[in-house]
Amino acid sequence: SREESRSKQKTTGRDAGRVLVRSEPDSEEQTGGDGEKILQRLMDQDGEDPEGELVDESTVKKMILTFEKRSYKNQELRIKFPDNPEKFMEAELDLNDIIQEMHVIATIPELYHLLVELNAVHSLLGLLSHDNTDILNELTDIDTLHESEEGAEVLIDALLEGQVVALMVQNMERLDETVKEEADGVYNTLAVIENMAEFRPGLCTEAAQQGLMQWLLKRIKAKMPFDANKLYCSEILAILLQNNDKTRELLGEMDGIDVLLQQLSVFKRHNPATAEEQEMMENLFDALCSCLMLPANRDRFLRGEGLQLMNLMLREKKMSRVSALKVLDYGVIGPEGSDNCHKFVDILGLRTIFPLFMKTPKKMKKVGVSDKEHEEHVCSIIASMLRNLKGQQRSRLLSKFTENDCEKVDRLMELHFKYLEAVQLADKRIEGEKHDMVRRGEIIDDAMDDEFYLRRLDAGLFVLQLVCYIMVEICNAGVPQLQQRVHQILNLRGGSVKIVRHIMREYAENIGDGKSEEFKESEQKRIMELLENF
Repeated sequence: SREESRSKQKTTGRDAGRVLVRSEPDSEEQTGGDGEKILQRLMDQDGEDPEGELVDESTVKKMILTFEKRSYKNQELRIKFPDNPEKFMEAELDLNDIIQEMHVIATIPELYHLLVELNAVHSLLGLLSHDNTDILNELTDIDTLHESEEGAEVLIDALLEGQVVALMVQNMERLDETVKEEADGVYNTLAVIENMAEFRPGLCTEAAQQGLMQWLLKRIKAKMPFDANKLYCSEILAILLQNNDKTRELLGEMDGIDVLLQQLSVFKRHNPATAEEQEMMENLFDALCSCLMLPANRDRFLRGEGLQLMNLMLREKKMSRVSALKVLDYGVIGPEGSDNCHKFVDILGLRTIFPLFMKTPKKMKKVGVSDKEHEEHVCSIIASMLRNLKGQQRSRLLSKFTENDCEKVDRLMELHFKYLEAVQLADKRIEGEKHDMVRRGEIIDDAMDDEFYLRRLDAGLFVLQLVCYIMVEICNAGVPQLQQRVHQILNLRGGSVKIVRHIMREYAENIGDGKSEEFKESEQKRIMELLENF
């Protein structure tokens, strides 16, 4: 696994920045031309030579200069004798030897600046068209990069200046993944990209624009059996789209929403065959959720029949159901979700969502999803529909609440008291902590208040806010039966209108994360009007 190979890299002996390294091989050994000797030499690279010498700045400089020389010689011979590998085999092996020795530099990131100062980055990038991508993987290993931030910054700047991503993409396009070594080359290249993106998240936009997004989409939809590289591609895609509207826009323009929907449609009726395939499915769902944060992609999702696919997945009761619910939530939320809300009712989505509202499926726990998470998504979807639906679709939604003697209202109130209790418990705990802080003379600042609010949301306040919102909406719908039932149950169970109002006011105050001021104001006004009639 990737983690194991990373920990293997770390085992090279360290001595306060000075490291043991093998001595140069004897020159007489370098005459081996036949296959066995070559294999032998490549295998010897893993063995430690007892005559190790300490590595310091001058050793590294020497190594880099030898690498540069051999790299140049190898290139020269390859150009001179393109069809005669025997002529450059010797140079190839010499180059391979020095590359193996240079792996030790990956354990001393504070000397990375030498790679840049001696212009070795250009030659390192040249290795991409070679089978030696693993050295770049080691040099950019995320744990190593964090050991010396300065060295890492210098190296990454130089790689980016050399258009590393564009070169990597060109190289991956050239590789034939049916050949194991070349498939490994693709894997190592993706690892380098992941390492760099993790160290410097800002590079995702640039990387996506330099052809990476296009290559990933092409590779994900390639008709090839599922393998580690496809899984890795799904992971990198999800990373590129995290909190990044530019990459989301790019994916949308490249018809990426259709690619994601196509790839996910396989899991409509079949569960993933292995844990790895399940991980890939979840990465693709995450990527889709990220994309839907951008309003323009909501429309692409609608046109690509994303709602129909999610609706089918919700009915099929396979593993994909959990994530399909989350995608649906992202697709209908906020004013930009209005078209999707109307379409969802048109394709008879209410018949799918309400059974999930009435009863949280037992299977959810198996797939590692809590009841709270499930109930949060379902309530959020219903709240979005109440917010967005107009006309006949809205009437259809409201009639769901009156059917079967208002059973949906009874369930709503059951959820209200369940989450109210959870939040009151959390509030008690927080009050105790605040009391202790005051006693110790500590100041409760805004940051601390935010921290407490997040903890309350996590304890169930967010679901409680959604439940109260649904309650207030249906009481304002002009259906006397609904209002009577809500108040009847509140009185019966010792609840109070005052508590609901308080929860909604707090919700209104905290509304509009990342949204425009005018949206925030109009939404707050709308909620206050609903409360006046509650």
